Amino acid sequence: MSPFRRAQPDPLLERAVPVSAELRRYRPPTARRDLLAGVTVAALALPSAMAYGELAGLSPLAGLYTLLLPTVAYVLLGSSKRLIIGPEGATSALVAAAVLPLAAAGSADAAEVAGFLALLVGACFLVAWIVRLHWISDYLSRPVLLGYIHGVAVVLVVSQIDAILGLDVEARGVPRQLVEMARELGDVSGATLTVGAAALAVLLPLRFAWPRVPTALFVVLASIAFSWAVDLKADGVAVVGELASGLPSLGIPWPGWGDAFELAPAAVGLFLVAFADEILTARSFAGKRGEHVRARQELLAMGVATGAAGISGGFAPGASGARTAVNDSMGARTQVAALVAAGTIVLILLFLTDPIAYLPKAVLGAVIISAGVGLVDPDAWRVLWATDRVEVAIAGVTAGGVILVGVLEALVFAVGLSIVDVVRRSARPHDAVLGWVPRLGRYGDISLHPSAELTPGVVVYRLDDRLFFANARYVRGRTREAVRGAPRPVHALVFDAEAVIHVDSTGADALADIARDLKRDGIELELARVKRFVKQVLDNGGVTAEIGEQHFHPTVRAAVAAAESRD
Repeated sequence: MSPFRRAQPDPLLERAVPVSAELRRYRPPTARRDLLAGVTVAALALPSAMAYGELAGLSPLAGLYTLLLPTVAYVLLGSSKRLIIGPEGATSALVAAAVLPLAAAGSADAAEVAGFLALLVGACFLVAWIVRLHWISDYLSRPVLLGYIHGVAVVLVVSQIDAILGLDVEARGVPRQLVEMARELGDVSGATLTVGAAALAVLLPLRFAWPRVPTALFVVLASIAFSWAVDLKADGVAVVGELASGLPSLGIPWPGWGDAFELAPAAVGLFLVAFADEILTARSFAGKRGEHVRARQELLAMGVATGAAGISGGFAPGASGARTAVNDSMGARTQVAALVAAGTIVLILLFLTDPIAYLPKAVLGAVIISAGVGLVDPDAWRVLWATDRVEVAIAGVTAGGVILVGVLEALVFAVGLSIVDVVRRSARPHDAVLGWVPRLGRYGDISLHPSAELTPGVVVYRLDDRLFFANARYVRGRTREAVRGAPRPVHALVFDAEAVIHVDSTGADALADIARDLKRDGIELELARVKRFVKQVLDNGGVTAEIGEQHFHPTVRAAVAAAESRD
């Protein structure tokens, strides 16, 4: 009978609609917290959603529409209690990269292409859910996320400099954008620069001084009032312009077969980036509360939410780290807070679109720049530097790749680097020479316990990893180095295999080679604490027969005693 037992599954309704478990025990105090958090999140989401709609090459309304049906879908199906989804910087930039080569920015064709792209991304999520690809989230390491977020921060800031300067930059990619802006510095609009700089002068200090206050909303409202009062549009300052009031109409977008095929690779890239960002953001906030996020359920939730964006005039959403942080800090307990936020946006779309027409685009650019700056976390780099320099390099390569070659390419390359790093670590595993430590009553690493007693003529070697093809040659060399480093002539080497949890055919051959090499020098190999399943591999490969069953021992002390008796 197995000593392991799976947890009892939750009821079917709670697994399919996780929020139902919360609603059964919903109480007035929780409702008050959710109401306050939801209104605050809506205040933060309003300006940023419009700005990200512009960033995606669409109307600001598309950003607001992406806050509606996708939010409802995630509330019903998502397993995170606090995650807020909607328009985000990385996904907006990727949407723009896919849409603008096929349609003019802000046009009906662009909306059609973006909507169909969202359907394709949603399909990728659902296919991944069906074939159980949720395990890929385990390969998205912290250094990759850190580099990705900081790379996106730079991309967001650079992409909005032209809006602050009043320029019309068509280039894509940070290097090309900077070059084009440098060429057009003579065309900078003084009035636009004044408006954008003033917005930044307020947004940036207050973002850090009062992070919970929806400063962006206040700046947007003030800029709308000022623009209406002095008619900034007449001074050459670009404004959002007239927006249609009301809720989005539903329909299935279809840009044509040619565009559909061109969008397929972009959809896969958007899926990878959106899922990586979403699952890592959800897990980070869940971890603070001792909660659990189910990766497979997140695939289903994001698939339905992204599809909902496609049929309701929006574009592919992502996880909002900033809005989720505000939602959490305001005391939200359930996804009802996200529903309140979506309801608030509905009221704005129904009754308050006319004032938004006066909003300067430079202010939207300032909102995105402020959000990008807020993503920068120097402390995270310092912690990573203190932990592992190689991981700092992985984070740096990811950030540089996002800036120089693009989000998807950099993410794929960085994940590949993480895998290479795992192989590198396995190829040079931790090992140790052991000695008897009287005060502990056991064998310990002599580099950590200088007073450890060495048995004359016996070297005790421990490997703290698997023994397989990537490190077999290294381990073989290390056993020879351990023998050469002994203070006295050696007649036996004890291999402590307690930490060896796997041996492949190459590792088994290496163990046989170690035994033969030692025997040629008159040294016996003794193996201690070999696990049963590892022993089975050695038995099946003929290694046990070659070494000799009498050289396998249950403890290191028994192996050392046997080695001394054979001297």
